[in-house]
Amino acid sequence: MAQADSTERTTVPEDAGTPADRTGGFLGLRHWGPDARGGNTWRRGLVIALLALLTAVLLAFHAEMPNSVGNLGSLLETFLPWVGLAVPVLLVPALLRRSATALLALLVPAVLWANLFGGLVSDKSGGTGDWTVVTHNVEAGNTDVPGTIRGLVASDAQIVALQELAGNQLRSYETGLAGAYPHHTVEGTVGLWSKYPIGEVSPVDLKIGWTRAFRARVTTPQGPVAVYVAHLPSVRLKAESGFTAHQRDVSAQALGDAIQAEPVKKVLLLGDLNGTMNDRSLAPVTSQMRSAQGAAGDGFGFSWPAAFPMARIDQIMSKGGLKPVDSRTLPRDGSDHLAVAATYRYQ
Repeated sequence: MAQADSTERTTVPEDAGTPADRTGGFLGLRHWGPDARGGNTWRRGLVIALLALLTAVLLAFHAEMPNSVGNLGSLLETFLPWVGLAVPVLLVPALLRRSATALLALLVPAVLWANLFGGLVSDKSGGTGDWTVVTHNVEAGNTDVPGTIRGLVASDAQIVALQELAGNQLRSYETGLAGAYPHHTVEGTVGLWSKYPIGEVSPVDLKIGWTRAFRARVTTPQGPVAVYVAHLPSVRLKAESGFTAHQRDVSAQALGDAIQAEPVKKVLLLGDLNGTMNDRSLAPVTSQMRSAQGAAGDGFGFSWPAAFPMARIDQIMSKGGLKPVDSRTLPRDGSDHLAVAATYRYQ
């Protein structure tokens, strides 16, 4: 008879082990190794990595995107901050694929986006100002003109510029704003209301055949300021022609030339430029002026479309010793744009 094996046998339950063992390693890191097909964490997710690098290329070299075909360069620059959304979108499949390559590639567009727009995320407002200005495309089809007027008065701004003043609504704005703003002037479809005296008003030729911009001298308690009010031509996104902006670009050059020739040292530009500060086609204007939003805003300050703002095409800019200390959008009213406001300190 065989001698019984005296060695003690121990049965280990299938669910024994540390919590890390039972969950596939700490945070599932054990599964970042080779998969069933032999692919490892560095070989997986190559397509995701390529898409991440493509996003980085768009951010880093947007200025090289040509405008010769459908104004693609300007279209990209108009919505450039939104390109960064590709990072969190691609992060999800990168994690699901457990791809170290994709995660490292995603760091490139993330860093580039932070370098381009990180400064806009923080609140840069601060200090006290001397006076506040507002610009608003009130929309010809405004569904609540009385509400828009109430919002403008409630802003407590000293200077208000309006664009897209329709003929049948102009009288309502003139009547509704008269109590708060004793001085005003209207040229074509743009107007200026002010608590300070307005003089030396002259149209600015935007090369479009009718008046959508003018220059006025406003006498503030701190001295004269040349105020330009402008509504550049609209742009269109069409399947057959792309981003159509030629007329807008011609008008931007004309407006930039007028501002460059301005004899008054301190200059304000208020208006709907139908373009963002990133759009190279607005360089004749943006290259010589300072954006209130960029210098003293809180966030991106998108102003259009009002229902879901995606771009800041309504601008307040200055040059010549006017320091912005605050910039913001105002609550939505009956227009398809949000009004934007900025407070300035006279230096």
